[in-house]
Amino acid sequence: MGGLVTDQLARLCDIAQLDRTDTETYVQVLAASLGPAATRSLALPPPAPTLLSDDHTPVEYSLAFLPGATPALRVLVEPGCESGDLAENGRTGLRAIRAMAERWDFSTAQLDLLEDLFLPDHPAGPFALWCALELRPGGVPGVKVYLNPAANGPDRRAATLREALRRLGHHQAFDALPPADDHPFLALDLGEWAAPRVKVYCTHDRLTAEQAGRYSRLAPAEGRDQAAEFFDAIAGVEEHGSPTRRALTCYSFTDTATGRPSGFTLHMPVRAYVGHDGAARDRTVRMLERYGMDAGALDRALAAVTSRRLADGVGLVAYVALVHQDGRAPRITVYVSAEAYRVQPPRPAAAASPHPLATP
Repeated sequence: MGGLVTDQLARLCDIAQLDRTDTETYVQVLAASLGPAATRSLALPPPAPTLLSDDHTPVEYSLAFLPGATPALRVLVEPGCESGDLAENGRTGLRAIRAMAERWDFSTAQLDLLEDLFLPDHPAGPFALWCALELRPGGVPGVKVYLNPAANGPDRRAATLREALRRLGHHQAFDALPPADDHPFLALDLGEWAAPRVKVYCTHDRLTAEQAGRYSRLAPAEGRDQAAEFFDAIAGVEEHGSPTRRALTCYSFTDTATGRPSGFTLHMPVRAYVGHDGAARDRTVRMLERYGMDAGALDRALAAVTSRRLADGVGLVAYVALVHQDGRAPRITVYVSAEAYRVQPPRPAAAASPHPLATP
């Protein structure tokens, strides 16, 4: 498995215009983060079930697009994927994060504040800890940790989140969140970020374009209109009228004084709304072109990950997200699956489900 995903990552680094030295560094970091799973034969089943991808590959890629710029590359990995025990999975992930902190000299103080909440001795929920790396020039990535609010039981998700935000100084943040059917993830920025964020994800089982716009709580009306337009474009309003879809929203908090979100992201699981990846690619390209972004880089990225025809499967393009952050131009992030173990077969477009799994 390690050979497959590191080869994919190396080709994606070329698209992100990372030099050879940085590429070699990040390939080594990904292999090390997978631990023993990196040497596991692809003839064997996945090391353990994971919510991170549909086929249980413990790696996912994403590209963040901005107008007139080369897309930034990120990789999401589950360091404890080799362990079938959730508690050991979390401990392995924590060791991996601390090794990164020592290597790149950043603090884990915020994560340490939350360890007992999210990594208890007997955790519940679908995962323990994921690590996302934003692969920057210079060989030092931005590090983000994803944690499971259901670790103390699904009935305690809200209480766990509220306590976590309180410990991090965001006393009013939980009350700024919209109504939600679930809170699947809390994410922390660690290391060098211009404004380190705490991010809370919300699942909405039956979201509309109007709600997507309304839940975008960044003040300018333009942002609300953009979220509604994006929802319709990715959900397939032209094919299905005004659909109701399952989707994720994400709220970023940087200001501890006001409790007001500094960022809003609408995550659309496009793989659930289409019959095959060709349709997912087309919808995504229309939005990239709408915002003046390099749609050709998406085609190069998909070719870097797989040689199969896009019409022969669904799920390679997993999510498409519209990101608004205070003081920045909107960006679009596209999430790409490694498909190490299985390609999900195409399905009739009419069978596309409004209720996909919720992965970021």
